[in-house]
Amino acid sequence: MAEGVVAIVTEGIKPLGEFIIQQAKFLSGVGYQIELAQIELHLIRGFLKDADTRQQDEELLRICVKLIRDAAYDLEDVIESFALKVAIRSRGGTVKMVLKRFACIFNEGVHRYKIGFEIEDIMSKLSHLRSSLQSYNIRQTSGSESVASAFKRQRDRRLTYGHEVESHIVGLEENTDKLVKELVREGKRHLVVSIWGMGGSGKTTLAKQVFLQNEVKRHFDCFAWLCISQQWEGKDVLKEILIKLTSPTTEKRKKISKMAKDKIAEEVCCIQREKRCLVVLDDIWTLEAWNSIKAGFPINEETESRILLTSRKKEVASLASGADHLHQPRPLDEKQSWELFEKIALSGRDETDFEEKSKLGTEMLAHCSGLPLAISVLAGLLSRRDKVEEWKAVLRNVDKYIMRGTTVLEREISGQEYGTVSGVLALSYDDLPSQLKLCFLYLAQFPEDHEIPVKRLTQLWIAEGFITSTIEIHGSLEIMEDVAYDCLTELVERSMVQVVNYGSSGKVKTCRLHDLMRDLCLQKAKEEDFLDVVDFSTGPRLTGNKVRRLVLYLDYKSECEFSGKDGRNGHIRSILYFTPPYFQQMSFSVIRSVFIDFRLLRVLKFENMGTDFLLPKTIGNLVHLRFLSLRWSLFRALPSSVYKLIRLQTLDLRRPLIYGKIKITNVFLNMEQLRHLYLPAFHTVSGRELSFAKLCNLQTLVNVSIENCNLNDLVRLPNLKKLGILPSQSGQLEKLKEMLVSESTTYEHLRSLYLMRYPYSTEDIHIPIDIVLRCPHLYKLRLDGKMSELPEQLRGYPDLTKITLRSTRLMGDQIEILEKLPKLRVLYLYDKSFESETMVFSQGGFPHLEFLTLSDLEDLKDWRVEKEAMPRLHRLCISWCTKLRAIPDGLQDVTTLKELTINRMPRRFCSRVEEGGEDFYKIKHPVTLIRNQLRTLLLHLLMKKQRKYKLLPLLTSLVNKSTSRCFLNIYSQLQPHCTGS
Repeated sequence: MAEGVVAIVTEGIKPLGEFIIQQAKFLSGVGYQIELAQIELHLIRGFLKDADTRQQDEELLRICVKLIRDAAYDLEDVIESFALKVAIRSRGGTVKMVLKRFACIFNEGVHRYKIGFEIEDIMSKLSHLRSSLQSYNIRQTSGSESVASAFKRQRDRRLTYGHEVESHIVGLEENTDKLVKELVREGKRHLVVSIWGMGGSGKTTLAKQVFLQNEVKRHFDCFAWLCISQQWEGKDVLKEILIKLTSPTTEKRKKISKMAKDKIAEEVCCIQREKRCLVVLDDIWTLEAWNSIKAGFPINEETESRILLTSRKKEVASLASGADHLHQPRPLDEKQSWELFEKIALSGRDETDFEEKSKLGTEMLAHCSGLPLAISVLAGLLSRRDKVEEWKAVLRNVDKYIMRGTTVLEREISGQEYGTVSGVLALSYDDLPSQLKLCFLYLAQFPEDHEIPVKRLTQLWIAEGFITSTIEIHGSLEIMEDVAYDCLTELVERSMVQVVNYGSSGKVKTCRLHDLMRDLCLQKAKEEDFLDVVDFSTGPRLTGNKVRRLVLYLDYKSECEFSGKDGRNGHIRSILYFTPPYFQQMSFSVIRSVFIDFRLLRVLKFENMGTDFLLPKTIGNLVHLRFLSLRWSLFRALPSSVYKLIRLQTLDLRRPLIYGKIKITNVFLNMEQLRHLYLPAFHTVSGRELSFAKLCNLQTLVNVSIENCNLNDLVRLPNLKKLGILPSQSGQLEKLKEMLVSESTTYEHLRSLYLMRYPYSTEDIHIPIDIVLRCPHLYKLRLDGKMSELPEQLRGYPDLTKITLRSTRLMGDQIEILEKLPKLRVLYLYDKSFESETMVFSQGGFPHLEFLTLSDLEDLKDWRVEKEAMPRLHRLCISWCTKLRAIPDGLQDVTTLKELTINRMPRRFCSRVEEGGEDFYKIKHPVTLIRNQLRTLLLHLLMKKQRKYKLLPLLTSLVNKSTSRCFLNIYSQLQPHCTGS
């Protein structure tokens, strides 16, 4: 990994080094010293690729590589600390004004001597270490191949592993059937059925297969799935079970949050006695965890409720369920192991050397002993090797990594659970290119079982310097975000990262790490001093090592007392806080320290802070900051000194509407490197209107208010991919349309367009069709305002996959345009989007639609679905359509439907679709019926009634009284629906 670190440092100091070299005549040779240091870094990088691969076996070499990494970091500290002094002493924050001060400061002898001496000392150390590498017979390579270059060659190569979980499931049919029969069989005794086994044996996969079976969905009335893991709190677990089983109202949730643990346990027991409930408790580690929650289950009583539990420890599983209901997933046999291995490693390949590869693969599979995770990772590693010689090399490494002379099962018996599997995982890690190793280790900062948003992850990678620059492919530039996404895809395809959700465009939206892969990630990150994770729920503990990245986990019971006032953490480049929603246990002194004492920060994720705080003016001194997110935090205003943060690439200022309006100033003018800007939805501008004229790299601009920005700038942003506009008057959109037409402007790169009414605006907004027509390559379109009709030209939009409409007041015949869109997968029709008593989905209409929501269509009485309409529909949600008489007859022909959600519909409608109701036959094929009233009720209150009943002061008072954590937890989930973000 040291190779990657050296590469990042070399790229990072390059801009400053180039300027100093230009000013060398004023700097007494210091610029020349920096140039030599850069050359030394390039030379030493040539040896590190070989050194990184050999350091696992040679302790002295490992120490040498670590010293090289530390020396590279020291050089970075010297250069960036000096640049900080220059910026602070300058009178302005622009690049030109900062650079003008360099000569003045360097002329001061003390500064010139100190930086020159430090650079010379580091150069001497690096040169000595390079000589040491040569003495170890380390080969110098011509330079590591960049990840981007590798992607260029492999762009057209289609790999069939790692994306779709279904294709990797082998050998579970028998176990699944057995568990399903045990859970649904008649009987009044409360059962706990346990699945236990070593990590990676498929416990959770098996539990999910059982949980998703249609027979299970039909048998039980209520469901709850909870992942317990190592961090648990008995009361919180029971509370979540109660919420998931009962879908309580907002008022009831407030009561639950105030209830004592024993009262919650009693309520959980009661609902399980009254209804058929299935509760899945995934990944329980300790007896203490089970004993802490078992009072919430009517064990040994006569009920038809069931518990499905998974654990790595047999003693936990046995105590919970007893020996009669204990299941251990069996290892895959030779045939099943080969089937899984072949799917991943050989599927879709040509048959060259198939016989020899099969022989080698069979030999390697013997070391996996049927463990699914080990097979998947090993096969993923081999899938990227085409030559037989490469397979033979892997076999030699497998002999080294996977227990010499023993098998996986033998090590499991001996109690060393992770030995063999971690060896396979380590083999996969060691095979990563240096830049991908950095990207992978970065995932160690996310909490266990955390769903990682891919877009945010790629922004962080870029800010950290892992993705260094744009590259040219086939004569055109590929932007860093695309390269970063390719890095994520590469990790997925290597079976090192799991996909959780795909977005409407088919790209990965969220991902996660398998527990064992996360263990490896944390282990490697610790070995490399890559980051330090501080969990305040278990007591803050720092390693004391000179790490560059700090991650802090906080919960409602912990207080963050960490600060940088003692100066020991001045080297930290990245701080990320992970907190629950509306976190208030943060003192003002700690908040102030974050923005004052960590002056070399590049990345700061300071989200969900519910404490009302004022950003200090000294935030402008964080001149190296590239990523700043204050999302959902209650900061009062944006200081004008933010204009000095000219290296910012991502700035996220989104806040819940209930926090009220916030003032911002025109601080973005000189942020030429800014790529993603998320403004607060409810904001006003103090002083001059916002100017984006110089933001030529801007790709994301969300929640921009037309009345507060320069329209000329808005129509001249060439690289926008996502644009969210909040008009408060129709005339503003008309003016934008006229400007786009008069200048013949087309947003060629725009993929996502939101036109939404400014918060709390009472004026009806009319949306000009021409604005939409100026965006020919949209993937996502969201409109909130009246339209006379949908443009016929939409039918020619080849990539449009998701549409959200609200208050468009269209007539029923306009559905004909939507149903002809060739790739539409997601359609949300909200409040007053259509004003028609009848809606008809024609034969063959919506050929690719998978997700459909009909909400708050007040006039809709009759909905008809003709044959062959929506042939791919998976999920359907109907809410607040109070006049709708029944679900359409044609729904019975939609055999792909898996889930039907009914929210806040009249009782007569609900009774028709329930079992025994007159419409039940329309969904009689396996469909999950969900009655979820809470989400739509809250959304209805927030969005539809807030102006009429003036709910904002009430909601704000709830926040001020600190009684709304539960409410804000729900609200934070709904906020994207309210702000267009």
